[in-house]
Amino acid sequence: MDSNVRPQTMQRITTAEQAKAFVEEKVAEIKAQVKDGKVLLALSGGVDSSVVAALLIKAIGKNLVSVHVNHGLLRKGEPEQVIDVFRNKLGGNLIYIDATDRFLDKLAGVSDPEQKRKIIGKEFIDVFAEEAKKLDGIKFLAQGTIYPDILESDGVKAHHNVGGLPQSLNFELVEPVKLLFKDEVRLIGKALGLPDSMVYRQPFPGPGLGVRCTGAITRDRLEALRESDAILREEFANAGLAGKVWQYFTIVPDYKSTGVKDGKRLWDWPVVIRAVNTKDAMSATIEEIDYALLKKITDRILAEVKGVNRVLYDLSPKPIATIEWE
Repeated sequence: MDSNVRPQTMQRITTAEQAKAFVEEKVAEIKAQVKDGKVLLALSGGVDSSVVAALLIKAIGKNLVSVHVNHGLLRKGEPEQVIDVFRNKLGGNLIYIDATDRFLDKLAGVSDPEQKRKIIGKEFIDVFAEEAKKLDGIKFLAQGTIYPDILESDGVKAHHNVGGLPQSLNFELVEPVKLLFKDEVRLIGKALGLPDSMVYRQPFPGPGLGVRCTGAITRDRLEALRESDAILREEFANAGLAGKVWQYFTIVPDYKSTGVKDGKRLWDWPVVIRAVNTKDAMSATIEEIDYALLKKITDRILAEVKGVNRVLYDLSPKPIATIEWE
C-alpha cells in the first residue's frame, strides 16, 4: 500500500488518550528510523511544524535541529513565542535567523501580489538552504506534511506555503503526522504540552503579513499592520471570540485619506478588519461583530497605531471576495 494513503482501518484520533497513544507510537517509530542521526526542520511556528518539532524533540532531543526564519512578515510576538517554547521550555536545538532586512530589501517597490509571493518564497528557500549547508551530519529532513496536503498535492508539503525545498537538500524525509487531519494534529499538540495559542493558531498565509500589506510593502505601513492586528487579536480573545471565529485579521491598503487630529489635517492609511467563518475555505461568511466591540477596537487602533486615521469593516463574503486581499 502507498505510504501516503491513509488506511481505511486507521481510527480517527478524537480523545486525549488516543493522542497520547499516537505520540508513544510515533516516538518509537522516529527513534527506529533516525537512530542516532540528525534531523533538520524548518520551523515556522504554525500548527503542523510546531507539533512535528515537539514530537521529534521528545523522540531525539537535540538531534533535531530546528531553523526558524523570521522574514519580518510574522505577527507581533510570534518569533519570540517560537524561541520561548522550543528553546527555553522544551530545550530544543533551535537556530533563529532574523532575515527581516534581507526580505524587506528584496520586496522594496514590488507591488504585484504574485511577484511578492515569489520573492518571499524564493528568499525563504535560499535562507533555509544556506543554513542547512552550514550544518554537519544532517541525514534527515522533517516536514509538517498532513493528510490534506497529500490529497491536494503530490504528497510533498511546500514549507510555509511558499514553495518546495531545493533538491540539493538530499535528505531522507521524516513526516510523522502525514496521515492526520488538522483536528487530529491539534490533539497531538495538546498531548505534547504545546500552548493553546500555538495549537489553535488560526490559519496564516505563507507570505505572512506580506499579503495584508497590499501593494508595495513599506516598513512603516507594515508596522501599522502588525500593531493593529495585535489589537484585534487581543480584543477578540478578551471577548471570547478567539476560538469561535475561523479567521480574523487586519489589512492596511496602500492608499491614504484625509483626516483631522488636534485641529490639524492628516493624510494617513485606513485599517480594514476582516473576520470570516468557513468550513472548507471554498466559501466564507462574515462574522457579525457586536458594535460595542467594534467601537472598542476602533478606538484602540486610532489611538495606538501610528499613521492610521480610519478603521473599516469588510462585509464581503466569499464568493465574490476572497478571504485574503491578495
